[in-house]
Amino acid sequence: MELQLKGKVAIVLASSKGLGYAAAEALAAEGAQVTLVGRSAASLVEAAARLKVKTGIEALTVEADITSAESIKRIVEMTVERYGTVDILVNNCGGPKPGKFDQLSDEMWQEGFELTLLSYVRAIREVLPYMRKGGFGRIINITSSSIKQPIETLMLSSTFRVGVVGLAKTLAPQLAQEGILINTVGPGRFATDRVEQLDELAAEQRQISIEEIQAAEAARIPIGRYGAPEEMGRLIAFLASPANSYMTGQSLLADGGTVTAI
Repeated sequence: MELQLKGKVAIVLASSKGLGYAAAEALAAEGAQVTLVGRSAASLVEAAARLKVKTGIEALTVEADITSAESIKRIVEMTVERYGTVDILVNNCGGPKPGKFDQLSDEMWQEGFELTLLSYVRAIREVLPYMRKGGFGRIINITSSSIKQPIETLMLSSTFRVGVVGLAKTLAPQLAQEGILINTVGPGRFATDRVEQLDELAAEQRQISIEEIQAAEAARIPIGRYGAPEEMGRLIAFLASPANSYMTGQSLLADGGTVTAI
């Protein structure tokens, strides 16, 4: 399938590694110009070099804290200065702190809100004028499978990720006739640093090895394994492309069949 992404301009938040990088690489492989965003300058340099080798695309890199409104504005301004517009936004962030309800302070709730929901709101607000001017836009929000099945030990994620779904579902009909489509993807267990950290924490709490945790988690997944980041990248590339011309306001899980709720 021809995704018609050549020459499109994409911003991918939290994209120096993990699912964000996988999305950026999939978009670049189809010919899109990409802005990589992350907190670590060194990680961004490494990611951009890897992207250039794999796709031939020389990415713009922006070191930024996406919980800052000023940083979000600067990311978009730098992208437009270099490429002239923004066609695609992939909202992504690291997961908020794990914990059950009684373990979470007001400060942790506020941090989770600013990272997981408000950063997405701000990024959408900044890119919409350019998408409207061009008559084309694709917004993809990376969340979690907790949008369908809450995860007990990830209270903050389970709460604010559902807020992202509400945001997208409400925005979709407002933007559809302007050529702007917005969708949400909820990954299950993928082989990323974030999931490895959660597995390490679970192993420590249960006093067993991380290998035992990973084997038990893989056994719960009908496909029988953790997802590879590039599998998520391919899904996002389709949703971000003109080839996706009739899907908006949807929430899709990529979890190997783990969540069985309708």
